[in-house]
Amino acid sequence: MLHNFKLGTKFNLLLVSVFLIGILISGAALAAILNRSAENQVTNKALILIQAMNSVRNYTSTQVNPLLKDRLKTEPEFLAQTVPGYSAREVFENLRSNKEYSDFFYNEATLNPTNRRDLADDYEKGLIERFRSDQNLKELTGFRTFPGGNLYYIARPIAVKSQSCLECHSTPEAAPKSLIATYGRSGGFGWQLNEIVGAQIISVPASEVVNTTRQSLLLVMSAVGGVFAITILLINLMLRQAVIKPLNRMAMVAHDVSVGKLDSEFQQTSHDEIGVLAAAFNRMKLSLSMAMEMLNKQQ
Repeated sequence: MLHNFKLGTKFNLLLVSVFLIGILISGAALAAILNRSAENQVTNKALILIQAMNSVRNYTSTQVNPLLKDRLKTEPEFLAQTVPGYSAREVFENLRSNKEYSDFFYNEATLNPTNRRDLADDYEKGLIERFRSDQNLKELTGFRTFPGGNLYYIARPIAVKSQSCLECHSTPEAAPKSLIATYGRSGGFGWQLNEIVGAQIISVPASEVVNTTRQSLLLVMSAVGGVFAITILLINLMLRQAVIKPLNRMAMVAHDVSVGKLDSEFQQTSHDEIGVLAAAFNRMKLSLSMAMEMLNKQQ
């Protein structure tokens, strides 16, 4: 079927085929690169948030808790503001009122928490166990599935670094009375110094990563498509001017010569392949004219 097409059509089909193959290969590679880039952008933002939450935790441990810990023995209810994890969670929820961070979620998932709100689910327990089994593992990232959609998460281990933490988490007998009155004696005890008891987890809907990748990919592919369209147009103009028009003129002259109009001329001043073909065609026409003249004389 291709032999019925004109030269320009064949050439355009070849270019489009090459473009489509190239765009499929490069698009797949570019999508992977952009997806990784989007993950890195989200991760960098999340890591800044984790550092901020760690600063809140440290402030609570070193400045808030010393001021209020004596009241824990006399207050009827436990002062949760003395707990670093509680302070970090509350500060983060306040931060989420900012539109830029409204899609981020913060959790301090714990295997054996005092507050059942912090109890790790089965997936989070798996992350914590990985941190516990490999003390050199400092961070985990990935996607997890929820009924409302997938989440992209960044998790870091939480370890008992201070002896002061054990005042509330060693045994029920050593814990403040207000803590027992508020949360009971069943959870949050038996912790050991330097033990990994939970994980800091910041997560964001996976659509955040997907949408960022999709927008970047669409922008790049649009630019590539535009450049390709302009390239096709310029190549077609050059092909028409340098190849197709000279060949059409040469075909017209050949037709005239074939019907006896030997005075038809074809002028081609270029020195490229078309020029060489034109020169050979003119020599053939001259030879044919001389042969016809000799034949006429003999007759």
